[in-house]
Formats: sequence, structure tokens, C-alpha cells
Amino acid sequence: MIKVENIDVWGFEHAIRGMRNPLNSWDKSDSRRHSHPPNDWIIGPKDLDLMKRLYKAGPEHRTYARMIQVSMDITAPLYWWKEMDRYTVGKSQVSTSTMHKIAAKEFEYEDFSHEHLETSGRWLLGETIRLLNKWREVYINGNPVYAKGDKKIWWQMIQSLPSSYNQKRTVMMSYEVVFKILHERSNHKLDEWREFCDILKSLPYIKEITEDDNESS
Repeated sequence: MIKVENIDVWGFEHAIRGMRNPLNSWDKSDSRRHSHPPNDWIIGPKDLDLMKRLYKAGPEHRTYARMIQVSMDITAPLYWWKEMDRYTVGKSQVSTSTMHKIAAKEFEYEDFSHEHLETSGRWLLGETIRLLNKWREVYINGNPVYAKGDKKIWWQMIQSLPSSYNQKRTVMMSYEVVFKILHERSNHKLDEWREFCDILKSLPYIKEITEDDNESS
């Protein structure tokens, strides 16, 4: 399961200006400002052609892609975030706090990615949720054995939390990171990666810049 919300893209104007600095070819730029979201810059044919050629030349040449930024809210399971965390250069993120807020609400089935679980897996997840809520109750209210807020009970929740637990993070990354993810993850075995790549392909001008890659994939 993956959910992506609140997508915002910016930076095309200065990326295009910087892209033309090495050849002093600013006079050839044919892009213009647009007043409507989600993209406030309309890329002209000449600028787009240069973007495509630099994209094909590789990361060391398409430095303009580092200047175009996209931010979004992503809710996904911890097993997906573990792989997403490999992308560190050109990406920033702020997550909800599992460590500090694990007991903030009762655990529910929909807090976990479970779409592929069969009967035994659904039963096991249900039992895990039941135990997590039992420990949460003790952690919040205490009992004859454990005091309220006892860290031993906190550890029971933290170390028993399945990797299918869904966490929300606000992520900001450059188009260079987007290109890298699309190149490496478009055909990944995880549904979450394929769905995420489909969303990235819908960002402004991604398909146009990478169209040769799209045709060969």
C-alpha cells in the first residue's frame, strides 16, 4: 500500500537559466511563466530539447535536474521506507514519530499494509494488533505489575511492530533523484515501487524529458 498526497513542483525557471549558463545561450531560451498550478513554467521546444539531450548525457551533465524540486506526503509501509532511505543525496524528509507517538492511538488493521496476506497471515497480523493494543493499554494506564509509562512495555511495542506498519513522511527531492528512482525501481517486485514510479512519471515534463526511456521500457 502506498498513498501520495500534496504534490508540489517548483524550480524550472532557475534550472533552465542555469542550464544555459555553460554556453551563454540564454537568448535561445523559449520557456515562459504560466499562472496555473501544478507547474508555473511552460517549457519551450528549444529548452525541452536541451533538457532531453543533457538527460541522455548522464547525471554529470544534467545538473539542471538537481535544481528542480518536488515535495509530497507519502504514506507507505516500513519495509518500503527501508529501501527508499537508500536515496539520501538530493532528498530530505520528515516523518511521523514511531518512537515518540507509537502509543498515541489504538492500533487498527488499516494501519498496516495487508493487501497480499492470505488467511494465516491475516490471522497473525490480527493477533499482533491485539497484543500491541494490550501493551498500549498497560503502557498508558499501568497495571499491578507495570507502572504507567514503563519502558519495558514500550519496548514490547517497538520491537514487535511489523514492517508492514504504515508511516507518513513529507519528502522533498530533486528531479535527479526522481530520474534515479525511475531508472532503478520502475520494474521492482514491490507493488509500492511500481505505483510510486507511475506517480513520478506524471510529474510535469518527466515523460517528455525521458520519453526515449519510456518507449524502451
